[in-house]
Amino acid sequence: MSEKKKFAVVLAGCGVYDGAEIHEAIMTLYAIVLQGATYQVFAPDIRQHHVINHITGEEMAESRNVLVESARLARGKAKPLTDYNPKEFDALVFPGGFGVAKNLCTFAFDGANCTVNDQVEKAIKETHRLKKPIGALCIAPVILSKVLGQVTVTIGQDEGTARAIESMGTKHQLANHGEVAIDKENLLFTVPCYMLDSTIADIANDAKALVGAMVKYMG
Repeated sequence: MSEKKKFAVVLAGCGVYDGAEIHEAIMTLYAIVLQGATYQVFAPDIRQHHVINHITGEEMAESRNVLVESARLARGKAKPLTDYNPKEFDALVFPGGFGVAKNLCTFAFDGANCTVNDQVEKAIKETHRLKKPIGALCIAPVILSKVLGQVTVTIGQDEGTARAIESMGTKHQLANHGEVAIDKENLLFTVPCYMLDSTIADIANDAKALVGAMVKYMG
C-alpha cells in the first residue's frame, strides 16, 4: 500500500470578507480526505487587516489574529506558517476568501502592485523549488502570480482580476466550475470557485477537481 499523500493547507483567517472563505476551506479539507490523503492547516501568526461584521458588511472596532481565527476551521489544529517545511509535505494548497487578498497579500488594496507576506512568499518559493504541486482556489491564484510571475492560472472569468494578474506576467486561463487550470511546467493547479456565481455544491466540485488533479499528478 502506498503511503498517504500529505497536504499543507494555508488559511487566511475565518470568514469570507476578512479571512478564509469557509466553504472553500472546508471543502478543500474534505476533498483531501476523500482522496485518501491527509492535511495539516497552517496560517501566518499575524494580525488580520481588519474585522468585518458578516451581516452588515461594516468594519468592527476589534482586532483578531489570522492563526487564531484559522484554528476555528481546523478544530484547533492549526500551526504557524513558520513551522511549514515543504520537505515534509507532498503539496501546498491555498483556499480563497478576501483574507487572502487582505492578510496574505495586499491585492485587495494595491492590485498588481501588491506585496505578499514574507512567510507566504517563502512557502510558495520553497515548495516550487522542490518541484511539488501547489493548488489555489478562487482569488488565491493572484498570490502565485505575484510570487512566481510567468505562470498560468485561472481566476474564472473576472476581467478586472485577469488583467491585473496578466500585468504581473501571468497567463490567465478562462475556466468554469469543475475545470482545473493546470500549469504543467510549474506544477500549479487552480480553480475559480466563488470568482464565479456559485453554490456550495459548485465549491465542493471545484475542490474535488483540484485535489483530484493534484493527487493524480503525484501518482
